[in-house]
Amino acid sequence: MRRQTSLCCLVASLFLVAPGAASARLLEEQIDVPVRVRDAWGKEAAQNIRVTVFSDDANPRPAPIAILNHGRATSAEARARLGRARFADASRYFVQRGFVVAVPTRVGYGVSGGPDVEDTGACNSRNFAPGFAAAADQSLAVLAAVRQRPDVAPDSVLAVGQSFGGASTVALAAMNPSGLGAAINFAGGSGGDPVGRPQNPCSSARLEKVYRDYGVQARVPMLWIYAENDQFFGGKLPREWHAAFVQAGGTAKFVQVPPHGDDGHLLFNQFPQVWQPLVSEFLDSHGFAPPGGRK
Repeated sequence: MRRQTSLCCLVASLFLVAPGAASARLLEEQIDVPVRVRDAWGKEAAQNIRVTVFSDDANPRPAPIAILNHGRATSAEARARLGRARFADASRYFVQRGFVVAVPTRVGYGVSGGPDVEDTGACNSRNFAPGFAAAADQSLAVLAAVRQRPDVAPDSVLAVGQSFGGASTVALAAMNPSGLGAAINFAGGSGGDPVGRPQNPCSSARLEKVYRDYGVQARVPMLWIYAENDQFFGGKLPREWHAAFVQAGGTAKFVQVPPHGDDGHLLFNQFPQVWQPLVSEFLDSHGFAPPGGRK
């Protein structure tokens, strides 16, 4: 895709991470980033997407970049209701770790709107790779834009994604973009339906092949986190997807946590106390130490 990196600053607001923490003032900004992507049928979409950027001017500069990608709701109505993706609690954690955090609202969702470029087809014949590529290409455009900021280290990037965003993070890792130092996949996958097909996602064997293909290409270290009671993908399939990825040559640590809540697929949003120690250990091990010894 052709990268376009012009920025349009829309809103900036300050808020406190913790009462009384003088060094914990975050800046929340909104920017528009132009993207150009293709869907599984080759149709092109070119438009702006909204990106929320969090930073803390008390952190050391230049700061590493973290990009956080959202998942995919099972209905068009729910995707439209996404609003503006923020991941406020997770973003706060990564900013405290020293990152400038970018959270895209991708094409087809919420305030960005536009066509559903991530549609992967019928349940029994899903074509996953183009949908993941469309999301990953948007991440590349966002990174190109954020790298223009004077307060970031353009060659120090962490990619994080949840659900469909987790799978697209694996796709991004397989592209091996310059500066990507590590990636984290939370409950990554596609084709799940916790109501109509609980723990039995569409075309799971096809998705396993996609992960195997990514494993051939990806060269950055990854952390994959799933829960045993994931109602989208179940407990067994994620292990098989991970095995396919690493057997093909990818590097990824797999962690499956015990059941949490009614649906462990929501671990990233609902149980930060569970995943934050795992992520902190991973970041410490891969060159992303927090500023001033914070954890």
